[in-house]
Amino acid sequence: MKKIILLLSAAVVLISCNKVGKDEYLISGTATGIDNGKTIILETQDATGMMLPKDTVKVENGKFEMKGNITEPAFYTIQLEGAQAKIPFILENGEVTIAIDKDSIQKSKVSGTYNNDEYATFNAEITKVQKKLMDFQTKNMQAMNAAQQAKDTVVINGLMQEFSKIQEEVGVASKAKYVAYAETHPKSFITALIIQGMLNDPTADIAKSEKLYNGLDESLKKTKPGIAIKTKLAEMKAPAAVGAAPAPAGEAK
Repeated sequence: MKKIILLLSAAVVLISCNKVGKDEYLISGTATGIDNGKTIILETQDATGMMLPKDTVKVENGKFEMKGNITEPAFYTIQLEGAQAKIPFILENGEVTIAIDKDSIQKSKVSGTYNNDEYATFNAEITKVQKKLMDFQTKNMQAMNAAQQAKDTVVINGLMQEFSKIQEEVGVASKAKYVAYAETHPKSFITALIIQGMLNDPTADIAKSEKLYNGLDESLKKTKPGIAIKTKLAEMKAPAAVGAAPAPAGEAK
């Protein structure tokens, strides 16, 4: 009897800890050091690229919370009133935790769901790959500005050539990182976005892209990126349109 009561108690605890139901999201945010009353805006992007507000709340005692419904993962942003940058993250079913860094919005942390944890890890890896390019820009920014003011084309061209070389090198390494990630993370929303991006490249390897798509988790194939990939693959594999048949001899002019 005691065992049954304990099991029932555990079930009640588990149910009470589950703050979100199916197709629901909960954003639990911390805004340490940010004044009460500051506005937090949850934004999404429409088909034209314009940012549209989905929800708005006020900071209270260093915290904020948003709750709503969503049927599939999608990129959203958090905009803090007065901040120059936005916080990108993946809004999906589950509890998303956002810790805003008021001194450096780019250092804000998002976690709590599978796709957001993956997004943070993926970004960290890509940053490592692109570090060489960023270091070059930081190191040579002052020299480039001085050369432009002095109209020193020799220095300008030299820096540009070196920059282009590093840019190409980083581009190849980044592309390899994207593909490697997609091959090993079939359940990640980021993988669907990577495949979609690959198909926008005129030199895309259709067979490779199709193989990655076929390996995607079925739930991702039903998302907007998943449907777009399927449509794009069908278009790319379709035979070239045949020209219109010539008009009958009697109708020729």
